[in-house]
Parts: sequence; structure tokens; C-alpha cells
Amino acid sequence: MDMQELFAALRAMSEHRGIPMEVLIDALEKAIVTAVKKDYKEREEREDFIFCDISEEKETLRVYKRQSVVSEIFDDVTDILPEEAQRFKPNAKVGDIIEIDLEPRNLSRVVADKVKHVLRSGLREAENEIIKDKYAQILGQIITVRVSRVDFSTGDAFVEIGKLEERLPRNAQIPDEVLLEGDLIKLFVVDVRASEKERKPRPILSRKDPGLVRRLLELEVPEIADGFVKIKDIHREAGARTKLSVYSDDPNIDPVGACIGTRSQRIARITDTLSGERIDVIRYSEDIIEYITAALSPSEVLSITILPDQERAVRVVVPDNQLSLAIGNKGQNVRLAARLTGWKIDLRSELEETGPVIDLDAEM
Repeated sequence: MDMQELFAALRAMSEHRGIPMEVLIDALEKAIVTAVKKDYKEREEREDFIFCDISEEKETLRVYKRQSVVSEIFDDVTDILPEEAQRFKPNAKVGDIIEIDLEPRNLSRVVADKVKHVLRSGLREAENEIIKDKYAQILGQIITVRVSRVDFSTGDAFVEIGKLEERLPRNAQIPDEVLLEGDLIKLFVVDVRASEKERKPRPILSRKDPGLVRRLLELEVPEIADGFVKIKDIHREAGARTKLSVYSDDPNIDPVGACIGTRSQRIARITDTLSGERIDVIRYSEDIIEYITAALSPSEVLSITILPDQERAVRVVVPDNQLSLAIGNKGQNVRLAARLTGWKIDLRSELEETGPVIDLDAEM
């Protein structure tokens, strides 16, 4: 392969795989240096005697070694006597450093094969770094993607991120949500990491992570994006209900009202994005009685008693006709209230001396 063919191949690879030319050239230079140094056996780990310079502009490739001109040889790889050095550089004298070109076309077939092998490895690492850097820019963010296909045998969906297709596992989707090819959905990028099976970095995508709700609030509520309203905590049972607490250091700002919006428009848009998931916005309070009362909304609370014989536990009494509302569907309301506040809640009705007890030890 001549130089024109080499650079044509590199440009084609750059365009096809989306890797910048400078990254490919750097990988090729390292591959050639590594392959050439293999001929020097015990010295192959050294980085100070074989070099490769590739110029895309001039379409040239130069491989050379550097040697120090000395009066006595101590290292036959890095040292050279003056009379020998003068074959490559006239007037070379002791103390000079000279560069001696090694012609790539004269390299053995074995070395050429090594170059190909190391280049493939270098390109793989370079491509992984490109992917990792690309995904690092969206880590912890919301992305809008198109569903490219759905594996109905597993329930996994596959989405398009640029030119790449990534997997959204069934267990990262909202329960009972049906995704179809062509759907546009919002995802939260939880992490970027390589799996044990694949060395290539992949984004960990989710529709269930509480981070999705947090980022949606930042997009919909300018007061949160600007820092005037702060999110204290979020707990979520995806597809059913989310409870989150907010506060503001500015007494003139209603943090709950800012999140809900005029005629509930802001929170409604988030609910629509999450397939109808209910979102309860609670005002955070350092007064635990006030905080638990708010967290159990929409149920009314008649009384709260801190239980001294238990750690961070309270007994809450609600009107008899609101007990089911306080508990919520399958215990979601009281369970999320307990997680949000960090307190165990013994929930009882007004008219029953020993009403239902919600033991949340296993849920905390």
C-alpha cells in the first residue's frame, strides 16, 4: 500500500466510524512504534529510541530511531560511534543526537502483521475513548431518543443515540408502559461503563431512575434551574407515584407552587412524559411533624405522636374515611412518605384503637 492508498483508507475509516483523523493517526503511529520495537526484545518497553511521524497534510510517514553519538558504546541500540554516525549526518561528533530513518517498506512481513494487530487494538481503544467522551457529555442528563426496535421476547427496547444503537432493558422501563418502534421517549443517563462481556463503554439508560424526575423538573421549572427553588429529596415508584420535597431560601417564593405551575401546567407536562405517573410535591420542613403531615398528602392528618421506644418512628392518626387514601394503592402513599421523611410510620384510623399498622422496616 502506498502513501496515497494509506491516507485514503484512513479517511474512509474516519468517516465510517466517526473517529477524527488525528486520533487514527496517533493510533497508527503508536502501533508502528510498538511493532518495530518488538525486534529489540528486552528494550521494547523503552520509549526513547523509536519514533514515528505521520503527516496528513503532506501524506508522509516517517519511522526513525534516535541515537546518541558517543566515544564508547554502552548500549548498542541507543549509542553510535562518530564514524558510523557520519554516514547519516556529516560532521557528527560526540555529544550529538542523530535520527536514522527506518524505511517501512523494508520491514519484515512479521513486523507488518504486528502493526496490523496493534493498530486494530489501538483503534479499538481510540474508538472506546471517543464513545466514552461522547457519553460523558450526557452523563446525568436527559436525552430524547427514538425507539429503533423492540425485542418482544425480552421486553428490551433499543434506541438511537447518534449513529449508535443502545439497549433500554425492560427492568429500566416504566412498568406497564408499552414502547413501540418509532416512539420518541425521554431517558435519563445513569452511568457510562463497560460490561464484563463487552469492553466498549455503554450508557446505562433508565426511565425509572429518580434522576429523570429531577432533570424534568429542572427543565420545566425555571426557579429550580436558577437555584431559587431546591429539591431536597425524591422517592419514586415508577409508573405509579413520586413524592418529592422542595424548599426555597427566599420567603417570597412558594416552592410548591413554582413546581406545580399555573393551573398545574408544569407538573402536568412531567406527568405526561412519565406515562401518567402521579407526582406529589411537598414543602420540606425541618419540623418533622410538619414534614410528615405534608408527606402524607393528599390525606388529612389528625395527630402525630413520636414513639420514644423506637428509633425515628411515629404514630399517625387520620380520619377514618381517609385511611385508604393515606395508605394509597398497595401502600404506595405511606411507603413513599416514610422513605421521603426517613421515619417509620405507624398509620392508624381515628375510630379504631388498633387500626392497620404499616411496618416499613423492610422498605426503608
